[in-house]
Amino acid sequence: MLPLNANQIKQQYQQALALIHAKRFDAASDILAKLAVLRPELAEVPFQQGIIAVAQKDHAAAATFFATARGLKPTEPAILTALAASQSEISAYADAADTYDALIALAPKAIKPRADKALMMQRAGLFDAAEKEFRKALKLAPHDGELYRIFLATKKLKSNDPLVRAMKTAWSDKRVSGRGRAHLGFALSKTMEDTGNHKRVFSYLKPANDLIRAQYPYDLAHRDAEVKALLEGFAGFDFRPPAPTEDNTFAPIFVAGLPRSGTTLVEQVIASHPHVTGGGEMGHGLRLAYDLLGDPGTSLRPMTSLTPDDLNGFATAYKTAVRKVLEFDTRMTDKSIQTHLIMGLIRQAIPSARFVVVRRDPRDIAYSIYKNVFGPGSHRYAYDLTDIARYIQTHDQMLDFWQSALPGGFHEIWYEDLVNDPEPQARALLNAVDLPWDDACLRFYENPREVRTLSVHQVRQPIYKTSTAGWRRYANELRPVSDILGLKEDD
Repeated sequence: MLPLNANQIKQQYQQALALIHAKRFDAASDILAKLAVLRPELAEVPFQQGIIAVAQKDHAAAATFFATARGLKPTEPAILTALAASQSEISAYADAADTYDALIALAPKAIKPRADKALMMQRAGLFDAAEKEFRKALKLAPHDGELYRIFLATKKLKSNDPLVRAMKTAWSDKRVSGRGRAHLGFALSKTMEDTGNHKRVFSYLKPANDLIRAQYPYDLAHRDAEVKALLEGFAGFDFRPPAPTEDNTFAPIFVAGLPRSGTTLVEQVIASHPHVTGGGEMGHGLRLAYDLLGDPGTSLRPMTSLTPDDLNGFATAYKTAVRKVLEFDTRMTDKSIQTHLIMGLIRQAIPSARFVVVRRDPRDIAYSIYKNVFGPGSHRYAYDLTDIARYIQTHDQMLDFWQSALPGGFHEIWYEDLVNDPEPQARALLNAVDLPWDDACLRFYENPREVRTLSVHQVRQPIYKTSTAGWRRYANELRPVSDILGLKEDD
């Protein structure tokens, strides 16, 4: 390898950055690997190698690259931030906490490092440690609505907690507006519920939802068209179970259901089995299905036109995508809740796959959706009760189709049944996905895997029944849901 002068080094590095921007990661990696040999003192090189590893979801490699970069620039905030995030991804929580502490030491009054550390601890189930960091951050930012909301996802305040007064003060401050005010409204509504002040819940909850709905309007017609196109595209196909393949090394378990229906709990029960690795919300199936079938909003390829090669290609692509981001033997869970749209396609492509659909009283689902915040721009229907009810209708419409077209193709479990009588329900669940019984599945709350959904706190606790029929306290406010779904109060 011929030596390069400083100008050539800079040109090579800039070329690598351009390739990263174009997502040509292999070519960029080749250049960076050469630069790492030629100029091992440049922290920028392993940092960009780490950026590529993150993009490829190889967080262990990313953590190694970022650690190398930190050794060269120990106080560079961008490096420390990236390293802490990667350490968190690989569940190296103690290391991540130390890295966040280094960031905090660099800027003691900065909010983000403390908030990131607290969120990491929260996801890891270290709720007491997370609370200490959240409270420190809130002292520095007493008007930060999002910080309150995230903290209170795993904490019930007492009515005399100073934070309650601080939130009400912030709510009265006209400077707290937009999305920050929406987050604060969600935090206050939860506090009203936690402290038994149920009459005040919707006084904060509705304006909070209205603010987010204004920012992210929902197109109900688009969802109706998507479901209609899928139903038409799947019509006429024989969904009888295909013959099992000779590949016994891959048998995914899909857990589907509406948001807030209990899918995280059910996945955690299954993923606590010693033969299963929890994958969480992976999202590969729907993306690959639409790559194969087309966009339901424009033109959708009919299922009857798919060839065996098409289905084999889908199966291979899905397996490859999953194994890139998850290490497991044979069984893994995929809690991508939109799987209910394409269950039959997946079953044809991957005969070894098993499917679980979680059901729950739709009024509890609607209220739970309405009182939570989802990622920016996602679940846009979630901020209006009429939209939520109509969305539930489209979900049930797809399930009705699969119950007819794919008889016995999925196992239904009701959240209420699971929390009221856990062991028989868990045994039936494991049997349905071809797993032998294991007592660890009833101790799912001991599972140390990181949880990134809104149910992060619930799945760290033993099963409890207090979240069933909670809608009854707000029956009047939830009347739009009951009316659209044709439900009476005694149903």
